[in-house]
Amino acid sequence: MDSEDDMHDANDSADDDFYSGGEAGLAASDDGDADYDFADHESDDSAELLSHRQQQNYCILSEAGIKQRQEDDINRVSTVLSITKSQACALLRSYNWSVSKVHDEWFADEERVRNVVGFPEKCIEMPNDRELTCGICFESCRRASMSAAACGHPFCSTCWRGYISTAINDGPGCLMLRCPDPSCAAAVGQDMINLLADDEDKEKYGRYLCRSYIEDNRKTKWCPAPGCEYAVEFVMGSGSYDVNCNCSHGFCWNCTEEAHRPVDCATVSKWILKNSAESENMNWILANSKPCPKCKRPIEKNQGCMHITCTPPCKFEFCWLCLGSWSEHGERTGGFYACNRYEAARQEGAYDESERRREMAKNSLERYTHYYERWAANQSTSVAF
Repeated sequence: MDSEDDMHDANDSADDDFYSGGEAGLAASDDGDADYDFADHESDDSAELLSHRQQQNYCILSEAGIKQRQEDDINRVSTVLSITKSQACALLRSYNWSVSKVHDEWFADEERVRNVVGFPEKCIEMPNDRELTCGICFESCRRASMSAAACGHPFCSTCWRGYISTAINDGPGCLMLRCPDPSCAAAVGQDMINLLADDEDKEKYGRYLCRSYIEDNRKTKWCPAPGCEYAVEFVMGSGSYDVNCNCSHGFCWNCTEEAHRPVDCATVSKWILKNSAESENMNWILANSKPCPKCKRPIEKNQGCMHITCTPPCKFEFCWLCLGSWSEHGERTGGFYACNRYEAARQEGAYDESERRREMAKNSLERYTHYYERWAANQSTSVAF
């Protein structure tokens, strides 16, 4: 643990690069997604304009707003590419809900995209027989009770419902559901889910779909506050990553920790790790204790003389200063509050290394405690407000 990385050591120039969207900032990770709307930077630095920019660099989305935006994106893709809404939804899921990415990939190589996503150019109809054999239970069923994806592989409604229900209960992977036939990669779209699944499974599927729109989209994130159901859509351009959700929680868009400007995210991450790391406990033990010479158990001395007795079952008696057996100590070695052997050995340099390490640990611990107490006090004040 690097004890020198404290909250006051943030580099000013690094901060400027990070928060201005430079190479260290979030904007540098943008791989060309044209969905971002960049703000118009003007030279006027009036308070009113700065406030306007601050308000415009993100948008708070409720559940209804999320579903509306999701539906709008699906409609846009469906209209431009002349495909069904179910297919448009599958395309968007495959490309992390980036409309521009879907358009670019589709017009660059439509056939490849269709193969990746899992829907052929022409749908294959089920055989026009009166009765068909289900590919799962191998029972003969009337054609009217059979269903198939775009590949045309027929399965009975009972098997379809079981297959879909199992996939939905297994988690969000159901959003990429494929035909039950092991050799087939045809996608099972939302239209088939709505047709064949029961109400409870439809509701779960809808929740997974809504979550996917936020969690797979690079422009949106959930508010990290416990119990908050709002999402945030971030728009680059203002130079600030601070976000204030409608639930009153303020956080940094880049790292989702509490708002911490002007300190950079890397420093905050190290600070949080330092507060929670087990190494800090070991640092305290090193600074405030010595190991029993016999059993090596750490012992803290906070008062009293130099005569130490280890706890049972060890019960070894030793001198706190030189760690030698107490049976070899007495008035001739300095009594209960001094140790002539220790002083002589220290002058000869025998204890320099261990004492140096302990002194460094104490200084580091005192420094850390100084800043931690102030940080904790600030946290409790924020909660009170």
